[in-house]
Amino acid sequence: QVQLVESGGGLVQDGGSLRLSCAASRSGFSIHAMGWYRQAPGKQRELVASTTNDGVANYANSVKGRFTLSRDNARNTVYLQMISLKPEDTAVYYCNVQFWLAGKFYSAWGQGTQVTVSS
Repeated sequence: QVQLVESGGGLVQDGGSLRLSCAASRSGFSIHAMGWYRQAPGKQRELVASTTNDGVANYANSVKGRFTLSRDNARNTVYLQMISLKPEDTAVYYCNVQFWLAGKFYSAWGQGTQVTVSS
């Protein structure tokens, strides 16, 4: 079983930067797709950024040009680099990884990490 542990959230000022990390508990799996979602209080969870294993990333219009999705295969970790943060980016951010392990397909979620952007 693969578990995802998120880190990197916190409080930042308007215009600041953060990098979120999502580390897998083990290696030996093949990533099919990965993405980051966020959920603000009272709102539904929305897709922020996603990519398939070809490395081409897609971003929500609200974060395009400010957020960058990346991965470090050696550390079994995916990242979301966020710059020029705005108060409207405040939310709990969740990573999602879809992967193959021992011939089976799985979808795993991180526990969520809080990002708060002050004005």
